[in-house]
Amino acid sequence: MSQFWYAMLVGLVAAERLTELIVAKRNLAWSLARGGRETGFGHYPFMVVLHTGLLVGCVLEVWFGDRAFTAALGWPMLALVVASQALRWWCIRTLGRQWNTRIVVVPGLARVTGGPYRLVPHPNYVAVVVEGFALPLVHGAWLTAVVFTVVNAGLLMVRIRAENQALRSAYA
Repeated sequence: MSQFWYAMLVGLVAAERLTELIVAKRNLAWSLARGGRETGFGHYPFMVVLHTGLLVGCVLEVWFGDRAFTAALGWPMLALVVASQALRWWCIRTLGRQWNTRIVVVPGLARVTGGPYRLVPHPNYVAVVVEGFALPLVHGAWLTAVVFTVVNAGLLMVRIRAENQALRSAYA
């Protein structure tokens, strides 16, 4: 029975991700209409596949790997999943129209330095990292947690480098 509820949780996270994509598409159109330029798009398809793989891997590993729910690990990991969602939406609200799943800089707009951005340079990626290990571990999918975390670390090195370069060129 816990496998069903876990699949529902992953489904809710997937629905949240689809909502993000709707917001991102709207913000992309807004940004491009104001002269925004997208950079670093070469890694974007890989990022989509990786994040989709996280969700699929969570469910498959729990169902076919016979992973059990362990309360001592599962409940704290669920709290981290909820916290990562809250942080992600704090980032989205803080950046407003400038938030996107793609790297887009609109000339002439001030760099956002409030909200979570006053604390850490890339708080949305903190949310991604936490969610990436916590969501699988809610139900003991340790293999998915490890694989996603390792592969995502490499992706984030590329992504953050591209984003920092875009920000430097826009706000130099």
